[in-house]
Amino acid sequence: MEGDRGAGEDEVVSAVPAFSGAEVERLLTPRACIAAVEEAFRGHALGTVPDPGLLGMHGPNGSFHVKAGFLGADRNYFAAKINANFPSNASAGLPTIQGTILLFDASNGAPLASMDSMSVTALRTAAASAIAARHLARKGASRLLICGCGAQAAAQLRAMLCVCDAVAIVAYDLDGAKAERFAAAMAAETGRDICASSDLRAAAMQSELIVTCTTSRRYFITADMVKPGTFVAAVGADDEGKQEIDPALMARSLVVTDLTAQAAKIGDLHHALEAGAMRVEDVHAQLGEVVAGLSPGRISEGQVAIFDSTGTGLQDVAAAVAVYRAAQA
Repeated sequence: MEGDRGAGEDEVVSAVPAFSGAEVERLLTPRACIAAVEEAFRGHALGTVPDPGLLGMHGPNGSFHVKAGFLGADRNYFAAKINANFPSNASAGLPTIQGTILLFDASNGAPLASMDSMSVTALRTAAASAIAARHLARKGASRLLICGCGAQAAAQLRAMLCVCDAVAIVAYDLDGAKAERFAAAMAAETGRDICASSDLRAAAMQSELIVTCTTSRRYFITADMVKPGTFVAAVGADDEGKQEIDPALMARSLVVTDLTAQAAKIGDLHHALEAGAMRVEDVHAQLGEVVAGLSPGRISEGQVAIFDSTGTGLQDVAAAVAVYRAAQA
């Protein structure tokens, strides 16, 4: 409406930069994203960063999710990520998930930038997995399994290689050809020994680090697949209908969440609670508490440690601010 528009507002809005996915990936390296997200987790645990927000609404053909958060850096920032999730899009050759992140100056409400949400999501989600591995994996762990070779897999592998020296890497996907292509491409990119496997059980039992980044609706990593001392980053369960980890495995593991209240609603923790395998009180800590030194990480060498990653607005705003500041620099 014309009455809602102030003088000169068109000029201000048109000056807001918009960053494509390629530009986000150019401006934000995995290491820089890990540093930004880790600092945000630490600030949240220490009480200097407020709780992020989450809103989900379902329509007849898909759903919309909004994740938002504040962050203080060189100035105060606010970011909101709006993602659309339409599973039927795949049959029409369209992305299942697409969206935008809007970044604002939180001191005066001025819009600062918009950016492709998928590239930011991949980078910040992988960063959280790497941070969790840094604090929860056994020292010297070097055998890595990536389960699910879709859009998230490459970012997860790049971030994990920032915090661990994986000398043997295995890729698994229900689509064996996709796993083969992923392994070949990432071996060429990283110079690492990467192979595809069609035997999930054998691959899991031989691994010290496991990342699950799938769209699975039913758990596929079972309690008898994971040897003592393994670290698992469970990434795929980001709504109540998704699940990757056996509740029995969750129950006997040291479980760390990104946000416990959110994981209890939409993560693998949600399914463990529903199955009666765990109580919320059984969660060891939130990742920020471990990062800040308020809670210990791995307690024993033989412990299985699981990071239940549901994705938060805190990570989104941290990554978006890092992109914006890199562009300004």
